[in-house]
Amino acid sequence: MSTGEILASLLAHFSALSLLAIGGASSTLPDMHRYLVEANGWLTDAQFSAMYAISQAAPGPNVLFVSLFGWQAAGFAGSLVAMLGMCGPSSLIALGFEYFSGRAPHARWPGLIRRGLAALTIGLVFASGWVLARSVDHHHWPAMALTALTVLLMLKTRLHPLVLVAIGGAAGLLGFI
Repeated sequence: MSTGEILASLLAHFSALSLLAIGGASSTLPDMHRYLVEANGWLTDAQFSAMYAISQAAPGPNVLFVSLFGWQAAGFAGSLVAMLGMCGPSSLIALGFEYFSGRAPHARWPGLIRRGLAALTIGLVFASGWVLARSVDHHHWPAMALTALTVLLMLKTRLHPLVLVAIGGAAGLLGFI
């Protein structure tokens, strides 16, 4: 595949994902993984997970991982095209939604749309978590147990997420996972 074809493919795919990124770009991680790792082989599982983790640790917008994925697939141009595809369509829709909902401040439809999209967002975010957990656990039971424990603690306690991140980091540093 030529560089031009890769760029066109990245733009088309990330533009389509932009329309599904209701809960943010992270909610479309499962399909990004399928497209970049499984379908095209532009990234490995380890690269995918590492790039996502690095982008989330870096200051700035949480959509930075899209740029890293594009960079890996097609260099600097891939980085720009992936970001344009991911941010362009959804930004235009958000601007249009705010414009039209602002013109009808007492209408019920904006609230109905927001509530409907909330359920979709929760499902997409859970699917993203599943793909990330699958790509790093690799049938290694201590890693799977730590992932399950983390999910359980997040759902059942008010423990700060950074505490769980520190526990996971310590488990890795000590060689448990």
